[in-house]
Amino acid sequence: MKKLIVGARGSRLSLIQTHAALEHFKRWFPALEFELREFSTIGDRDLKTDLRHSPGDFFTRELDDALISGQIDFAVHSAKDLPDPVPDGIDWFWLPWREDPRDAWVLPFGRTMYDLPDAPVVGVSSDRREAYCRRRFPNAVCRPVRGSIPSRLEQLDRGDFDALLMAGAALNRLGLPERATEWVPLSELTVPPGQGVLAVTFRMGDPLLTRIRAFMVKSVRFVGAGVGSFDTCTWGGVNDLRSAEVCLYDVLMDAALLDFLPLECERVFVGKRCGGHTVPQPEITELIANFARQGRRVVRLKGGDPGLFGRLAEEVDCLEKLGLPYTVRPGVSALTVATTGTGMLLTRRGESRGFTALTPREERGGIAGVTLERRSRLPLAMFMSVRVADQVAAQLINEGWSSDTPASCVFDAGADDERVVATTLTGLMSGTLPALEGDPPGLLVVGTAAGHRFRRDLGALRGCRILVTASEALRGKAELAARDLGAVPLVRPLIRLVPNAEAETALKMAGEYDWLVLTSPSAVDCMMTLVRRAAVDLRKIPKVMTCGPGSAAALRNYGIEPDLVPSSSFCAEGMLGASSDVDFSGKRVLRLRSEKAGSLVADTLRQRGAVVDDVVLYRNEFVTYDRLPEFDSVFFASVSAVESFMSQFGADKLAGKPITVLGKPTATALSRYGIRPDAIAPDAEIRSAFLALALAKYAP
Repeated sequence: MKKLIVGARGSRLSLIQTHAALEHFKRWFPALEFELREFSTIGDRDLKTDLRHSPGDFFTRELDDALISGQIDFAVHSAKDLPDPVPDGIDWFWLPWREDPRDAWVLPFGRTMYDLPDAPVVGVSSDRREAYCRRRFPNAVCRPVRGSIPSRLEQLDRGDFDALLMAGAALNRLGLPERATEWVPLSELTVPPGQGVLAVTFRMGDPLLTRIRAFMVKSVRFVGAGVGSFDTCTWGGVNDLRSAEVCLYDVLMDAALLDFLPLECERVFVGKRCGGHTVPQPEITELIANFARQGRRVVRLKGGDPGLFGRLAEEVDCLEKLGLPYTVRPGVSALTVATTGTGMLLTRRGESRGFTALTPREERGGIAGVTLERRSRLPLAMFMSVRVADQVAAQLINEGWSSDTPASCVFDAGADDERVVATTLTGLMSGTLPALEGDPPGLLVVGTAAGHRFRRDLGALRGCRILVTASEALRGKAELAARDLGAVPLVRPLIRLVPNAEAETALKMAGEYDWLVLTSPSAVDCMMTLVRRAAVDLRKIPKVMTCGPGSAAALRNYGIEPDLVPSSSFCAEGMLGASSDVDFSGKRVLRLRSEKAGSLVADTLRQRGAVVDDVVLYRNEFVTYDRLPEFDSVFFASVSAVESFMSQFGADKLAGKPITVLGKPTATALSRYGIRPDAIAPDAEIRSAFLALALAKYAP
């Protein structure tokens, strides 16, 4: 057991928050032990200073000092208490478990907002709250309020104030939600990003805490926007935009790309042109890192291809130093669009075998030379060169290139079978490059560029190559979850869903049923395909019962709100348990299911008096492949996927490969082949399955 010393303020609220956070840590990291130490900060002792005029480290200074001196390993804070910036030598991250971020009005027991006098005395602790209070009550007398939350409530109840305006999260965590007289909608009063969030601080570079943070954050996406038109952004880049929570974007791009962002995504313009930077580059890299530390899915959208004069290296270097994961989506560059797009082809048989690309600009905008000597030091990128790499290396060495110059060959660039062989010119001469199966295309890079490589081992899953066997209906969610946790998804759907004509007939009669039962997101998508095909009026869809939040979310995507969703135990049994209070006597129920699903749901509902039509919605059809890519781990989301894998490749292919599954039936299917999964999702969420794998195999 590795013991970590944890620091926290000694207030009741702080201790409740810290104990709750440590309970999560203990479940996730059972190999770690935690010892809590309490601290009194200047903010706890000084009860006179108005918080609006207090220093940034009012509630953190003593804990910061304890970190730097080595008295504690990490500290737990309310995220909004962290100073900006945090002191040198200290790193941080937000915890993913959030409370309600809204503010709340608190009045003495038995009072309502209608009981307030015309000029109420209101306790506030920020300019933001005071401004809102004055909008709501123009004659209000706003006074600063200090002390712990229980102390503030005592001041209110003894008549020092008519009302308090405060963070509702504090009341919830203290077990006092009934003290909230009225919750203030976020549309009326915006809150700081960290309200309701807990944060952890630790010494910069601490390897164990950096690893722990990997389980709390999502991989940053660097996306090449292309140039000119949004058509030149890749499909992968567009998908990254569609799932972004924060997007930092440049000026050198088509603004129409921003239309792919979700409405709730925060958009940050950081565009720059030569000599006129809107945001200095160090600030951009710090913004990226800070948003990532907050656990948000960050997309850095850069014009053209981010690796060509896009200062990508500076932004990636910052994340690597902090141990924060990232992925890079190459883009279509101006080089390609301006040449291939216009007919000025840079390579033409019998005329040109290559080209030079460079900038005449130095760092900070100065003019650099483009002499032969300078050009000769540029990296070389050579196509169709693998079979003659030894001869190329010999020619370069004869021309004066150092024999230990880095050289790398990239095979199948951009594919999930991509492979990089790194060597030197000497290595090329001696035949280092292997003969790969299928003679894949290779690009040879010579020069200092060949010695660099992006890191893939920074996330919770540390670059694990996961074979994702889920159907197309789950593909997007599986890819998103894998990349969030720093894995490389190798998508190979092993089944496809084929809709059943009998289900289409049943859906045409949807208005005659009282309940509709669906137990998977795939079933929802398949049903909606049939609904559109049969032109079913959605207003005729009856009450809907689902087995978990995944199915419920899929329904909401189609504008349908489910009527019954279990709060836990997201499976058929959990759904039946959640519906135990529903009177099904004489009710007509349409149960739509996979051909592989059992009859438990239909049988139980019939026992409760329902008239059930148990209809096969779809059948599973195997998708076959000639070969599998090299993989480290496997994700199975269904019994059918297990059966498809075994019929094509056999159990031997899974030997020594960590396996994670979605649902107990899938685990049972594996057991029939003598295989026990390493991780089972604790609920019906795909992200939970990948997180379970990370905790099982990579937790500190």
